[in-house]
Amino acid sequence: MQDESGYVFKPHEQPTLPGSPANPDHPTARRTFYIIVGLLIGITSGLGNALITVNLNFAQGTLGLYSNEAAWLTAAYFMTNTTANLLLVKYRQQFGLQPFIRWMLAIYATATLLHLFAHDFWSSVAVRAASGLAASGLTTLTILYLMQGFSGPKRLAGIMLGISIPQLATPLARIVSPYLLETGDWHMLYWFELGLTLATLATIMALPLPPSQRSKAFERGDFMTFALLAPGLCLLIAVLSEGRIEWWTERAWMGWSLAGSVALITAAFTLEHFRENPLINTRWLGRREMVRLILVAASVRILLSEQAFGSVGLFTVVGLINDQMTVLNIVIVLASIAGMLTAVLTLNPQNLSRPITIAVALIAVAAFMDASSTNLTRPSSFYLSQALIGFASLLFLSQAMVIGIARTLLAGPKNFISFIVLFSLSQSLGGLAGSTFLGSFQVIREKFHSHELVQSIIMTDPLIAARIRGGSAALAGVVGDPTLRSAQGTALLAGQTAREANILAFNDVFLLVGVLATLAVIWGLMIRRSIVRRGEISPLVQLQQALQAQAAKPQQ
Repeated sequence: MQDESGYVFKPHEQPTLPGSPANPDHPTARRTFYIIVGLLIGITSGLGNALITVNLNFAQGTLGLYSNEAAWLTAAYFMTNTTANLLLVKYRQQFGLQPFIRWMLAIYATATLLHLFAHDFWSSVAVRAASGLAASGLTTLTILYLMQGFSGPKRLAGIMLGISIPQLATPLARIVSPYLLETGDWHMLYWFELGLTLATLATIMALPLPPSQRSKAFERGDFMTFALLAPGLCLLIAVLSEGRIEWWTERAWMGWSLAGSVALITAAFTLEHFRENPLINTRWLGRREMVRLILVAASVRILLSEQAFGSVGLFTVVGLINDQMTVLNIVIVLASIAGMLTAVLTLNPQNLSRPITIAVALIAVAAFMDASSTNLTRPSSFYLSQALIGFASLLFLSQAMVIGIARTLLAGPKNFISFIVLFSLSQSLGGLAGSTFLGSFQVIREKFHSHELVQSIIMTDPLIAARIRGGSAALAGVVGDPTLRSAQGTALLAGQTAREANILAFNDVFLLVGVLATLAVIWGLMIRRSIVRRGEISPLVQLQQALQAQAAKPQQ
């Protein structure tokens, strides 16, 4: 294989998989630039959506949206981001990833620019959909660029860093958002997102990936599968995004959408099961090891919603906003980087599951630490617990990705698409389902605690009467009518009761996460015991042995 300049790639420089770039022996300076560009792409792939997600209240106010309409901005992103992976891997194998990214980034930048001048609800949805489509390719591109920055066996570190870097986007977005909003209105978020997109496009064009081997990959049945699976996933994402807001039993369209989603997804997997060359290899994915990996990955992603929903939701209840949580998010970013580096530097091919068990145990400890929050709790009280979760999130994710890649390479390159699709689904839908599940649980518990607190409020109780008089007295200089002032005092007490009910509900959420994480640790230990009893070899060790045997064949 040779590139356009006539350079002939050596055997060890050949692409690992069809559609992947070659792995030439780059000079040190070029490897450094590949790492820098990979880091930029990784931040861009996650930060675009994170900036909007953490500032949905500002988006809602600027565009004049209801809360259910604002949720469609996030839903549109996940719809295109999740479904694009179904065909993107084969597109890369047949046409190459770089041309797709260039065109997609150009379209995304154009849509973002137009939205700055003609912004309304539908243009916002269109931009978020374009963002999700672009990010689906950028995540893969992050891994490929970072792999070019390492040589030989160290390329595994590039995979681990590539899957981890985009996860830093949410706490980074909470750090930079206050400064962006100080210098302008909500449009500053889009200007920043546009700047990142153009910078990424420029660096990709200035430093392209090495060429790859291309082959005919698409079949007619792939598009039939996509036509069934994509709308099924979109319906499921719509229900998960809106269920907690419009409430599950209050809207008939949710029931019909969920039923349609189940029917379409089932039909797609049934079709794939009987295809000769399936897009998604259901037989391989149905093996015990792969089912276990996907379930663990999705379960841990749900547990990690304790940080994305739980801690942020609690501070919102007590009246804090992003600029008052800057230091907390800096701590989370630093702890996450520490978790990522720990995963890379302590990788043990003999025992890949141990770090995952440790990560889940850290989530359990952090959740129990947060479960005693009060209205006096402030971000400084959460530094340690949220640092543990940030550390655990990237420690888990990189290890799970390594296990999956190893098992995929052992089973053959043809299963690569199946793994990428299912793993990305487990992370995207797991995160969305986690926030929805915990959010719904919080609403239910808030109603319970609110009922209990209201039942204890008796107007003849001297303490209650004193609280109402205290609230009324604070309004003496503003409201002259004693009757109206007393009513305002009662309203203040009702607001305080609602706040306390919400805080108690969030404590229940933290306890639930702690209990579920503890059960997950026990489950992980049982799996580990079963693996040891069967004498099962680590997939990474199996892969290393297979590669050594393959390398030794020509010498025999």
